[in-house]
Amino acid sequence: MEEMEEELKCPVCGSFYREPIILPCSHNLCQACARNILVQTPESESPQSRRASGSGVSDYDYLDLDKMSLYSEADSGYGSYGGFASAPTTPCQKSPNGVRVFPPAMPPPPTHLSPALAPVPRNSCITCPQCHRSLILDDRGLRGFPKNRVLEGVIDRYQQSKAAALKCQLCEKAPKEATVMCEQCDVFYCDPCRLRCHPPRGPLAKHRLVPPAQGRVSRRLSPRKVSTCTDHELENHSMYCVQCKMPVCYQCLEEGKHSSHEVKALGAMWKLHKNQLSQALNGLSDRAKEAKEFLVQLRNMVQQIQENSVEFEACLVAQCDALIDALNRRKAQLLARVNKEHEHKLKVVRDQISHCTVKLRQTTGLMEYCLEVIKENDPSGFLQISDALIRRVHLTEDQWGKGTLTPRMTTDFDLSLDNSPLLQSIHQLDFVQVKASSPVPATPILQLEECCTHNNSATLSWKQPPLSTVPADGYILELDDGSGGQFREVYVGKETMCTVDGLHFNSTYNARVKAFNKTGVSPYSKTLVLQTSEVAWFAFDPGSAHSDIIFSNDNLTVTCSSYDDRVVLGKTGFSKGVHYWELTIDRYDNHPDPAFGVARMDVMKDVMLGKDDKAWAITEGGISKGATIGVLLDLNRKTLTFFINDEQQGPIAFENVEGMFFPAVSLNRNVQVTLHTGLPVPDFYSSRASIA
Repeated sequence: MEEMEEELKCPVCGSFYREPIILPCSHNLCQACARNILVQTPESESPQSRRASGSGVSDYDYLDLDKMSLYSEADSGYGSYGGFASAPTTPCQKSPNGVRVFPPAMPPPPTHLSPALAPVPRNSCITCPQCHRSLILDDRGLRGFPKNRVLEGVIDRYQQSKAAALKCQLCEKAPKEATVMCEQCDVFYCDPCRLRCHPPRGPLAKHRLVPPAQGRVSRRLSPRKVSTCTDHELENHSMYCVQCKMPVCYQCLEEGKHSSHEVKALGAMWKLHKNQLSQALNGLSDRAKEAKEFLVQLRNMVQQIQENSVEFEACLVAQCDALIDALNRRKAQLLARVNKEHEHKLKVVRDQISHCTVKLRQTTGLMEYCLEVIKENDPSGFLQISDALIRRVHLTEDQWGKGTLTPRMTTDFDLSLDNSPLLQSIHQLDFVQVKASSPVPATPILQLEECCTHNNSATLSWKQPPLSTVPADGYILELDDGSGGQFREVYVGKETMCTVDGLHFNSTYNARVKAFNKTGVSPYSKTLVLQTSEVAWFAFDPGSAHSDIIFSNDNLTVTCSSYDDRVVLGKTGFSKGVHYWELTIDRYDNHPDPAFGVARMDVMKDVMLGKDDKAWAITEGGISKGATIGVLLDLNRKTLTFFINDEQQGPIAFENVEGMFFPAVSLNRNVQVTLHTGLPVPDFYSSRASIA
């Protein structure tokens, strides 16, 4: 209720409406406030002059706002008519709501009537303080505007609802709070007074007791004031003019301006407009509900911003500390290099000092010795050693030659720290403005009714949730290895259906899918468990067979058009599990030499099976028409076994069989065979394998 209070206040005085009137623009004003903002217009703009010139057809003519302005665009505090020398400028004031209030152009004449009923100046104009639409009043003045009785009733109920709690009307001293109200007695009772004065028996038993709040509402529902016609004050409204959108009386229909207009019953239009207002309120209520949810979201955002700010500051401090730590570590490394260079220079200089000191001592000793020899007066003795001394002096002098007295190391450090890139990087260190990205797609939903397996293939279908608004750029389908191992990607693309071939027979696979867009990937869907076929159903493959092979019986029967042996493979390859299939001899002429077994996909197709290292086969010349050849491929034990007419041919034909193998046959035109698949492993072999 408190939010409604602003709707019940006059935009001029800022108080609750008193005797509100309805302007043609559908806004409301207190009758006294409307009189206060009247402005007198020039004579040439009066309704009479307009009707005389034939330019006006309505009792209320809106002014041309391009030619006339009742308020100043700048906040100067004055409103004036432009273009009329006779129209004096009228100072204006501001209401509590910030709306300019124009006082009358001249003091009203003395009158004994109330301000609301006092006559208005001739040629007055009023401007709506909310939409700023202006209109010139006719001779009726403010009485020409209908009174808003509904608004008066709403204000009255609102003010009563703000009053204090209801008290018992029968308590003698301190009235207690009322607990019920009798609608028939129209009295509020507390519990003691109700039991004493209004017992639930006798004639009072039929009275209806209601809660005080409900009783207060029923009290407010006093007889409705009947609004009267503004043109015929003694007549009540009885019809509704559809064209003018206003209630009218019967005299307006007979002699007024509404006589030629379409009218409808007042009660019917009242109900219709109430329904329209209720429907409009439903939409507005939805918007208000959304606004409340939005406010909750904004408040949550405030808290989230605060939490994110603390987290971001901590992250920033950690990043800067990491940079400082890295700089300190690099500083220690560089100082270590400087110390190393320092020690190296000192060592070189000290070595040179030591070497030069020893040499200088030797030179000084030689010089002193030579000086003593020169002092000798014995020519023969001197000449005996003079040559040797001269050579030693020259040799010692040569040892002090070029470079000997030059320092081997400079005092300057040749290292220069290049810190300009780092300083530039520090100056450029800044935040990267990340654009607000759209959220990731919603989790896809696997469509179980469309997911299936066939043989060793699996078909999966998925879709986005129905209410998802974030588009997906594509999907990633993942399957495990059929043994509960790691998932691997088997499809990446935009399609929502995928068939995966080449799975292991009699294996259980787990499948899941996720969506992705530029922002990221969605969570995985629920995991779907897929079971491949226990036995293999397949036919011969025309796509990989030799061109001389002839197919029939849905590619289950083959023969050849050539006398040379040609190879044909089955459509399904095996790399895991135990598989068994049979071939029957439909035609066997002139003792041909067919071969039966398994082969790699790249086996030679124009020679007998087994002639290269890509095939493992049996050739049996003792078979005849009608014979049945069984092939048992056990990839778990890595063995290949053959049967003829249900009898095993030897213990095991081949061992250490690993990889991907396809059923294979080589034959010529004298042989025709038919393939039989989907067969279980022979019982005796299954029991033998379980024992082993």
